[in-house]
Amino acid sequence: MKVLLLKDVYKLGRAGDVKKVADGYGRNFLLPQGLAVLATSVTMKQAEGIRTKAAASRAILNQEMSGIAEILANLVLTFPAKAGETGKLYGSITPQMVADAIRVKTGFEADRRQLDLQPIRTLGEHIVRVRLTMDLIPELKVIVHREGEAAEASLEAVPEAEAPVEVEAAAEPAVEEAAEEEAATEPEAEAEPPAAEA
Repeated sequence: MKVLLLKDVYKLGRAGDVKKVADGYGRNFLLPQGLAVLATSVTMKQAEGIRTKAAASRAILNQEMSGIAEILANLVLTFPAKAGETGKLYGSITPQMVADAIRVKTGFEADRRQLDLQPIRTLGEHIVRVRLTMDLIPELKVIVHREGEAAEASLEAVPEAEAPVEVEAAAEPAVEEAAEEEAATEPEAEAEPPAAEA
């Protein structure tokens, strides 16, 4: 089916674009959400007006969000986690946990659906893209380190000028045996409780 987009849709197009989409996607998501209308000769006459209005509102939104984008681009979140010898986590760092850590550190209410992120299941450094607008998609750094080890070793490569902001949050344990290891180490005062996945 051909639809005329009324609003910007990530990975599909901008408002005013005509796109061919699967019937189910159009009928079950785009049309009911008010993101698009069927592309008919009548609606096609409105396309240029929709495009102009959307470009103006997009420019205003980009200007408003540019400060947040700059903060997020310099943000480094660290998560201590229990992991096996191969570096695989006993659980995962979920998009909701990352969104909560962003809210705690910056005050910005990031929705987990704005994050281009699959649950993180390995130790190391990961890049997370945050979709603020169609044009502003800053990347922040997430460092997952073994619980009990310092994350500073991972951050030594970051120059002083970029002074990363750290947020400590707890990983979600998936194995009950991991709780015994946790009792041996003292809990960190800054640790956030694991967020329930919505």
